Amino acid sequence: MLRVCASPRTCVQVTHHRCNRPQKVNSLSRQVQCDRTPSASTFRSAPNTLHTKSAPPVVSRRRHVIQNAGGPAGGITKSKGGKGKEVDTLGKKLLVGVAFGYLALVLVVPTLNVFVQAFSKGIGPFIANITEPDFLQAVKMTLLLSAVAVPINTVFGVTSAILISRNEFPGKLVVMSMLDLPFSISPVVTGLMLVLLYGREGWFAPLIRATGFNIVFAFPGMALATLFVTMPFVVRELIPILDTMDLAEEEAARTMGATDWQVFWNVTLPNIRYGLLYGIILTNARAMGEFGAVSVISGNIIGKTQTLTLFVEGAYKEYNTEAAFSAAVLLSFLAVVTLFVKGKVEESAE
Repeated sequence: MLRVCASPRTCVQVTHHRCNRPQKVNSLSRQVQCDRTPSASTFRSAPNTLHTKSAPPVVSRRRHVIQNAGGPAGGITKSKGGKGKEVDTLGKKLLVGVAFGYLALVLVVPTLNVFVQAFSKGIGPFIANITEPDFLQAVKMTLLLSAVAVPINTVFGVTSAILISRNEFPGKLVVMSMLDLPFSISPVVTGLMLVLLYGREGWFAPLIRATGFNIVFAFPGMALATLFVTMPFVVRELIPILDTMDLAEEEAARTMGATDWQVFWNVTLPNIRYGLLYGIILTNARAMGEFGAVSVISGNIIGKTQTLTLFVEGAYKEYNTEAAFSAAVLLSFLAVVTLFVKGKVEESAE
């Protein structure tokens, strides 16, 4: 149900349920038949200052949709399950101990070791490592790749998700399967495909030589690789939300004369905002941490095409462990910030 108000004292309640008798419209001398959608003239009779206000049931459905929708990375809210059983038997305690031991061995100990190795000789060498020109260039390349991939894939993801969810067309399943290709193809294979397309002997080699625009072993190729591996996150987070979203609000807005852009900005976007933020967070995290595809297409040129992940590998192979662990600390810090923002988004979606 929507409540349409021209002023604080003049409201029109419109329902989409079918009934056998007309409903009386308060404060307007008109009758609206319940067995059909209200016409645009019904709303034009009110002043131009009409605005819509969602009734509590609509808000409740919206929150329910947001909390129960999620993409390949899972839902965007915390679990709402009941209280778990008490760990009171020896078998349960052993199982919990094995779980914590596994997490400590795989996650906690390696992370702590990164910080210990980075600061083993004090804060001075750490600061010296993170202020080296090659390190700063790697940070710059990482941030630039993220700045390119996140906006482009956000626009692509929102547009694709709306078109796929709102339309039925031949080959829809094929399109959705193609969106999952970056999840199934190895990043190294992705980099190799780009080299075979844009390299010296690639399909587009004559065009590249004619224009003098380098792609392989340069920033454009690294951007293409990053765009490919981060493409599915936003669209895959939004499709489940859009599939389960109630279209009554959008239909009512269009009935009142709203344009497609106004419907998206004022109705659709508020409904998908938490899923969109979650997809953006995942896209940014993958862009900053990508290694395989970028390693192949960039050539790993020190001081030119190295990202932070490539800098860690190069420094470690050159036995410059302090610089490698210093870069790893910065990547770990970025991961912690990403998890913090992700947690805030989940709390806001509750």
